[in-house]
Amino acid sequence: MDNPESTREPRPEKVAVVAEVKERLETATSVVVTEYRGLTVAQLQQLRGALRPAGGRYKVYKNTLVRRAADEAGMDLEEHLTGPTALAFAEPVGDDERGDVVTVAKVLRDFAKAHPDFVIKGGLFDGQPIDADGIRALADIEPREVLLARLAGAIAAPMQQFAGLLQALPRDFAYGLQALIDKGGAGEVSEPAADTASESTPEEPTDAAEAGEVSEAADAESSDDAAAPDTEEAGEEE
Repeated sequence: MDNPESTREPRPEKVAVVAEVKERLETATSVVVTEYRGLTVAQLQQLRGALRPAGGRYKVYKNTLVRRAADEAGMDLEEHLTGPTALAFAEPVGDDERGDVVTVAKVLRDFAKAHPDFVIKGGLFDGQPIDADGIRALADIEPREVLLARLAGAIAAPMQQFAGLLQALPRDFAYGLQALIDKGGAGEVSEPAADTASESTPEEPTDAAEAGEVSEAADAESSDDAAAPDTEEAGEEE
């Protein structure tokens, strides 16, 4: 005989809770499973208020419903689902599509230090299992604003040096140009070079002409010297 409990359809409110938990598990960047045994309602409200600015949501669910939702989402939370359990979700806030995981982890860690009954068990980070030590390691990371400020400072320092170099170049060039003008070296050096070039060019054909005249004169003298004995010999013969 079949057990009527096993064939009975789940109540709509439970189905809605399972669907809600499944959606949060799939969209949250991180999920932290906690045990809140011994905490008062006022203390839980205090924790919720501290998580809210960072996109953290702290929700109390029945373990059976969380287990079913995790199974449907293909995520493993079984080992943490014992005792009075609540889940802290790091969800997107505004333009931040990932959520401030580090700040959520810091809030949970600080709350656990102030309330020893509050226990961080473990959870999920980007859908992968993470233990309590991993969550505490996330809490030790510098806040995003600090990391962005450091990155901006590292980028700005070389840019400022580069801007100073750009400003120094025209100033140094002007100083160098003024010093050259004061020495008067620019015009004096260039003009004689131009004169030398212009004077040397016409002298080359003149030297060549003179060389030709000397050669012709030498040829004429040698011609006369050679002709003179011939004349004397001619006179003796006569």
